[in-house]
Amino acid sequence: MSTAESTCEETVRIDTETGSIYGTLATPEHAWGSVLVAHGCGNTRHLPASNYLVDSLHAVGLKTLEIDLLTPIEDRVDAFTARHRFDIGLLTDRISIATEWLQNRDVLTDSLFGYFATGLESAAALRAAAERPEIAAVVCYGGRPDMAGNALARVEAATLLMVGDLEQQLVEFNQAAYEQLRRAYRPEATVVAGATHVFDQQAAKDEVSRTVSRWFVRYLGAAAWQRRQTKQTINTLPYSTPYGF
Repeated sequence: MSTAESTCEETVRIDTETGSIYGTLATPEHAWGSVLVAHGCGNTRHLPASNYLVDSLHAVGLKTLEIDLLTPIEDRVDAFTARHRFDIGLLTDRISIATEWLQNRDVLTDSLFGYFATGLESAAALRAAAERPEIAAVVCYGGRPDMAGNALARVEAATLLMVGDLEQQLVEFNQAAYEQLRRAYRPEATVVAGATHVFDQQAAKDEVSRTVSRWFVRYLGAAAWQRRQTKQTINTLPYSTPYGF
C-alpha cells in the first residue's frame, strides 16, 4: 500500500472571531506525531512543492494539518491590498488557534507537535512557538524569521532555518534570526544550493523534504523519548504522602 493510499485526508474548517479558515488534515497509518504546515495567501497549499513535502512527512509517520491562515474573504482582499498577509500578529493568532484545534482533535497518546512555515508565516510560527512549550520542533524555509523580533530569544523548540542560496537577502535575514535563537534547542541554519524560496526544482524538493522530515523525526522523537523517561522516573519513585510518611 502506498503512502497516499494509507493516509486518511479530510478538509477541515476552523472558526475564528473574524471568520473561518480552512485546511487539510491528513493522518497516515501508525501516526506518532503532528506537524502544522502554515500557509498564508493564495493557493500555496496546493503547490507541487508543498504536496511533495507533506507526502514526505506522511511517509515517516507524521500527521499534518495544512492550514490557510487567511479566511477566503481576507485572501481575496489581499489579492489587491496585501493588507493581511503582512499582519504577523494576525498570522500568529491563527497558528495558535489552529494548534489548539489540532490538540483538541488529536487522539494520539502523548502526541508531539511541530511547525513548518515559509514566507512571513515563518515569523508567525516562531512567535507562536515562543508561547507554546508543547511545540517541540520548528522548521522555516525561505522565509522572514527575523520578523519574529524579540520572540526569537524565547523560542525553546528545536529550530531549523533553511533558505535557498539564490536569494542572498533571505540568507542574510535568516542568519540574523539564527543569531537571536539563544534558548532554542540545538538551532541550525542551512543553505540549499540552487534553490529559491519556492524550492520547485526536483533536486531542491528532494533535499528540502528529506531534511525537514529528518528534523522532525529527530527532534519530535527526542521529545517523545524525554517524555517517556520522565514518566518512567515518576512511576518508579517510592510513594509518600504530602507529609513525608
